[in-house]
Amino acid sequence: MTLAAPSDLDIANMLADVARAAILPYFRHPDLVTDNKEADGFDPVTEADRAAEAAMRDLLSRHRPADAILGEEFGARPGSSGRTWVLDPIDGTRGFLSGTPTWGVLIALSEANGPVLGIIDQPYTQERFIGAPGVAVLDGPRGRVALSTRSTETLDRAILFTTFPEVGTPEDRAGFQAVSEQVRLTRYGMDCYAYALLAAGQIDLVIEAGLNAYDIQAPIAVIEAAGGVVTDWQGGPVHDGGRALAAANPTLHAAALEILRRV
Repeated sequence: MTLAAPSDLDIANMLADVARAAILPYFRHPDLVTDNKEADGFDPVTEADRAAEAAMRDLLSRHRPADAILGEEFGARPGSSGRTWVLDPIDGTRGFLSGTPTWGVLIALSEANGPVLGIIDQPYTQERFIGAPGVAVLDGPRGRVALSTRSTETLDRAILFTTFPEVGTPEDRAGFQAVSEQVRLTRYGMDCYAYALLAAGQIDLVIEAGLNAYDIQAPIAVIEAAGGVVTDWQGGPVHDGGRALAAANPTLHAAALEILRRV
């Protein structure tokens, strides 16, 4: 009997599995080696980042050799299929080296019009947020539960998350601040875990800037599958990075977008 070839979702879960295995031995380890990718400033990369991306690339080379790869640590590998696996082995490396469990592994499968499948995986808490056609689930310690965004429709009742002021220009921060002044609660520094919480119905908005494709493509797929909206600050596609607005529903998205467009 011939075994069926793994589906794209199977491959995405396999990627998350190998990344977990590569990363966890390094988390909260006193001898973690960290390098700085910036001459001015601090953009850390660890041996865990590189080990996880290398493991994922090896798996894709065996199971999806025709697909392209875009990864944060090792760049782009061309493909012939018209599809690209977009990988961020540790989104939130600052949090990782600080010992906080707000970092995650980001995995997306992207086609011509953007991501069609995404995973936000938090290895330490064993939570995996999955978005794909017909699939919006969280696999975690409580088993499998459906992902569904909140129905909050007004900014004065909304919870907003961001990595500001750590990331972004002063002009970017002005846009974020204008929305922040209108919401019920603002929280900072959650990296990709903020997008996961939005998809899980815990918060309402995430506003960020200075993103790369590998920072946002997996969150787009997960949030959209759960019923949310993710665009740039003008309401257009954001899968190539830049300024991102993620909202729990179209009504709340429109309210935040109106402010960001003015600023």
